[in-house]
Amino acid sequence: MSDLALGLASFPLLLLLIALRVPIGLAMLALGAGGMMLAGSPAMWLAKMKNEGFSAFASYDLSVVPFFLLMGQFATQGGMSRALFRAADALIGHRRGGLAMAAIGACAGFGAICGSSLATAATMGRVALPEMRAAGYAGGLSTAALAAGGTLGILIPPSVVLVIFAIQTEQNIARLFAAAVVPGLLAVFGYMAAVRAYLARHPQAAGTRAPRPWGQRLRALAGTGPVVAIFALVVGGIYGGLFSPTEGAAVGAAGTGLLAWLAGGLRGGGLRAALLATAEATGMIFFILLGAAVYNGFLGMTRVPQELAEMVTGAGWPPMAILAAMLVFYLILGCFMDSLSMILLTIPTFWPIFAGLDFGMDPDLAALWFGVLVLIVVEVGLITPPVGLNLFVINAIDTATPLSATWRAVSWFVAADLIRVALIFALPAIVTVWL
Repeated sequence: MSDLALGLASFPLLLLLIALRVPIGLAMLALGAGGMMLAGSPAMWLAKMKNEGFSAFASYDLSVVPFFLLMGQFATQGGMSRALFRAADALIGHRRGGLAMAAIGACAGFGAICGSSLATAATMGRVALPEMRAAGYAGGLSTAALAAGGTLGILIPPSVVLVIFAIQTEQNIARLFAAAVVPGLLAVFGYMAAVRAYLARHPQAAGTRAPRPWGQRLRALAGTGPVVAIFALVVGGIYGGLFSPTEGAAVGAAGTGLLAWLAGGLRGGGLRAALLATAEATGMIFFILLGAAVYNGFLGMTRVPQELAEMVTGAGWPPMAILAAMLVFYLILGCFMDSLSMILLTIPTFWPIFAGLDFGMDPDLAALWFGVLVLIVVEVGLITPPVGLNLFVINAIDTATPLSATWRAVSWFVAADLIRVALIFALPAIVTVWL
């Protein structure tokens, strides 16, 4: 078997291992190691591991990942997620479907200081589900709205997945954050529209409550001050050139930690819980990074990315058709794989193909457009059956709601996502016009 055939054969084997519930990082590491031994030699693999273990983790830019994760943990311990939901509930909770829309808005706010989809879904689920259940909301609508809202954690800047994409494609992290702002706002409004559309078909799925007095609304809104301050400091500082994304993440973590400490959230074991959760999430991400680095090193040795790029660019297919095929592939793969693993697995192959296409626009802007499109379709994978991870996170919190009910309701939010993908695909200026 030639090296190229060996590399191509590894893809179905990787999917088989994932289907057998082998952790994605371990699957990529094992296939990469075995492939290097077959295509090269055991000595080559040992030399790769000797260098890769350091180079994969020693990147200065990667230090932004634990900082953003720690910021989200501090925000959770400090009660900021609850403050966001209370403010959104006070403003729109009395409207038809208002609590579900408030949960989505709170997810967007929490995503602005978290950067993780699963953390956003889990945190807001614990806060909002009891309120929605008490207000008479159907379990399927409640869990679907929170699962979809959780995806905003990787779209609303700052985003851990965007950081990884920027590092892999050597793009500017701050510009990628800026490019995701408008699509993120479109996602918020699209999900809220999905709630109203769902209730137009199933009016019994949501209860109503009396409007809050304006005094309560203003007090609840004032409670979001710490979140607004942290977001303005971190994102504003990055966009304004005051500090780099890594420095901004460190400042944000320190500021959020201080506010959480003053609120009493880091006492009585809160600090230990935040640090432990951050360490676990960082360890998981970095292990996937190591596995992807070894596997992609094996693919590079077999020239799979280069051969595919030359074949696709030389076939004369329209660039938009090639991009559409990539996005469809992501949508399908998202049904079986988490977002970070998809990025790490596919970008080394897809990026050379995309970079060789001419879309009639500045290459740097085209790269930002591609990054946002990939992020959105990866985000859709978090809420698509059978392995939409956000669906399982919310279902673990609300065990009374059958997963099938969540799947039926979340289809309305998936439809909103697909409309947004089509809109940004057809109109790149939505991403690039203000960059």
